[in-house]
Amino acid sequence: MGLLPAGKRQEITHFQTQFLGVGIVFFTISAIAHSALALPPPEDTPEEVLRTEIFLTARSPVDGKPLTAAEYAQLQAKLQTRPAPPTLNSQVREIVFLLQLRKAIRTFLPFLPI
Repeated sequence: MGLLPAGKRQEITHFQTQFLGVGIVFFTISAIAHSALALPPPEDTPEEVLRTEIFLTARSPVDGKPLTAAEYAQLQAKLQTRPAPPTLNSQVREIVFLLQLRKAIRTFLPFLPI
């Protein structure tokens, strides 16, 4: 730039200033447009509202049928008072344990003929 006459130097710096100004305006407009695209549609219910909503219907954890709130409460009480599930026969438990042990051994030593 030292080889250019003084008038040309001013033109170049003026051009650079205009170019910088146009760049800043373009960046600002694109940032505003990008933030507008990131907003959800106006008819979408905000998550904060959905979290505070009280549900009056539910689905059964057993078979997935729709239930009212009272039926759901009765089912939950019934499931909590139900006796513990029956235990397996000792032979069945032993066989399941041995199969799990065999699977673990085959994971680390797949070449063994077990």
